[in-house]
Amino acid sequence: MSSPADKLKCNNLSSPVVNKLASLFKVLGDETRVKIIYALSDGEMCVNEISQILDISQSAVSHQLKQLRTEGLVKTRRDGKNIYYSFDDEHVVDILNQALAHIKHKIEESQFL
Repeated sequence: MSSPADKLKCNNLSSPVVNKLASLFKVLGDETRVKIIYALSDGEMCVNEISQILDISQSAVSHQLKQLRTEGLVKTRRDGKNIYYSFDDEHVVDILNQALAHIKHKIEESQFL
């Protein structure tokens, strides 16, 4: 049976790929951005809607959305004066669901220790 380290070697992760992966996790390491991603799991929204849901300023939401967009996690769609944000692809949902499953598992595990 192969170890996790062997699996990484088999995938031949190049430095650029490792850097992008680290950058992704860095962007996801901010609580406000995680809340925005979770809010967007209900569908596309404009800055004003996200701001109201999370009770944070529109400026703060816009700043965080820019970082999520730069990382390729969200995309935009313009409708008149409004810009709507949504997930760039289903991988973002997969990452969110896997992370939540991991956290829930660890919480349950610690209750039995």
